[in-house]
Amino acid sequence: MKYRTLITVFFALCLGLLTACGGSPTLANSSLTYEDIKGSGLANLCPELPDTSLGAIAIDGGRSYQLKELCLQPSTFLVKQAPLMKRQDTEFIPTKLLTRESFTLDQVNGSLERDANGHLTFVESGGFDFQPVTVQLPDGERVPLLFTIKDLIAQSQNTSTDLGPSTQFVGTFKVPPYRTSSFIDPKGRGLAVGYDAAVGLPPQADREDLARQNIKTFEVNEGRILMQVNRVNRATGEISGIFESEQPSDTDFGAKESMEVKIQGQFYGRIEDAIA
Repeated sequence: MKYRTLITVFFALCLGLLTACGGSPTLANSSLTYEDIKGSGLANLCPELPDTSLGAIAIDGGRSYQLKELCLQPSTFLVKQAPLMKRQDTEFIPTKLLTRESFTLDQVNGSLERDANGHLTFVESGGFDFQPVTVQLPDGERVPLLFTIKDLIAQSQNTSTDLGPSTQFVGTFKVPPYRTSSFIDPKGRGLAVGYDAAVGLPPQADREDLARQNIKTFEVNEGRILMQVNRVNRATGEISGIFESEQPSDTDFGAKESMEVKIQGQFYGRIEDAIA
């Protein structure tokens, strides 16, 4: 009996050691490999700053700065839909996100300067500044949109020599169509290539009710964004906060009316001196 008890304890200890040694390793963000990130959804997340990051970064007038690695991670997509009942106000309705983990804007960069009045101005110049997204309304209608901040020009609302947790940027940006001009719809119609009318209906090509579907238009619309800084790490130049943008949905090259979309989420960026 004593030997049987000792053998049982021995095997239990061995099993415990194997389990401890064979578990999944805990990796720091800096040591993650491509295989660790692939399929995990981590690539869609923006970095975050701790709640203790409440410093401020001095922005000198006459000097040029860069806002680099700007990352915008949406958490909510709302679409303004006409009410089903009369005498009801039109309001933004929560939607279901159909796009997989690939809707974050990342590595966006641009210039940051302070004018003589103390206003900070950010001018976007490049990066992964657009992502095609599709959301679904409660009634099943699907709304495609191009989440973007292309050519964003945003200015701080308060005058200050520092960029801190009270800094708020407001600006406008361009919203291109969801698809490129070489896209051809299922009936063979396109803007730059394809047919001017549905191939199966040549005698009805001039019908007025089919004009919007037949005649494709490439329109660049405008959106508006508000970015509220709430965390600043002075030592590293990092900033983070929340944003809310409003932009139109896709019109399928003018075939349908756009819908107003409100996007809410968080952002992250890093401020550096501009390289001459």
